[in-house]
Amino acid sequence: MQALVLEQAEGKTVAAIRQLSSDDLPAGSVTVDIDWSSLNYKDALAITGKGKIIRQFPMVPGIDFAGKVHHSEDPRFHSGQAVLLTGWGVGENHWGGLAEQARVDADWLVSMPEGLDGRKAMIVGTAGFTAMLCVMALEEGGITPESGEILVTGASGGVGSTAVALLSALGYHVVAVSGRQSTHDYLRQLGAKEILSRDAFSGEPRPLDKQRWAGAVDTAGDKVLANVLAQMHYSGVVAACGLAAGFALPTTVMPFILRNVRLQGVDSVSTPSARRAEAWKRVVKTLPASFYQQAALEISLAEAPSSAARLLNNEIQGRTLVKIR
Repeated sequence: MQALVLEQAEGKTVAAIRQLSSDDLPAGSVTVDIDWSSLNYKDALAITGKGKIIRQFPMVPGIDFAGKVHHSEDPRFHSGQAVLLTGWGVGENHWGGLAEQARVDADWLVSMPEGLDGRKAMIVGTAGFTAMLCVMALEEGGITPESGEILVTGASGGVGSTAVALLSALGYHVVAVSGRQSTHDYLRQLGAKEILSRDAFSGEPRPLDKQRWAGAVDTAGDKVLANVLAQMHYSGVVAACGLAAGFALPTTVMPFILRNVRLQGVDSVSTPSARRAEAWKRVVKTLPASFYQQAALEISLAEAPSSAARLLNNEIQGRTLVKIR
């Protein structure tokens, strides 16, 4: 089997395609033949070594994958069954999806939802799954299409672009934030009604600013998130799921105690199984068919290292799909 293997040499991360045996795979109750994976921001940090994602080497990155069961010791899964996986530390502390085969805990797998195949599932992937969790967080906070405009930061990325498509399909008025003029047509195709420059949210945040947003999906963190919070409507909800701009949050309590703003963290790694299944059903039901044509750049396993660098340099829009087989 082929796999992208990360190793350390002289304190630096080295990524290379290696030939491995199935016997090299870590312990687990289900072995999966992988057809598709994807390249996420966290994968890019791991592959390039620019983030402290990997704690032990060697490691096969890839935080999600889709394929068919090769062998199962768990009665919930059988040989040939289509499955997918996102999260659970796979690709970080357990060998992941950028390989022709993976061996994992059965509890981490999801049976392929009706209406999806492996390729579509990985176009959605961890990013789209996270975006759906963010949409659900806004809904659970009482935000409806009638509440007002919804802001999506980092809108040209995997989470952001899927969030734009999901929210638009559900009838929300979506305003996208992007740092590149070249992404504007793409974002409008996904359903964005207006596009704002990232620079508008990169300055020093005020404690409070003019109220504009009923809800927001933030993938950036740091000053971007602080500026978004200062602009929220009374009882607005922000679903925060990323730190592309940094992990700090230079804000005050003002939006929370004077405008009743809710900041809802969204984690997709350890999402309980029932909520995981609900989110995937919502994805299948909500995403328009056109999304699967608009949102995917397809690469080979060998192209993953160079594509990881491009992703971190903000040179890729939407999802990066990795064809394993």
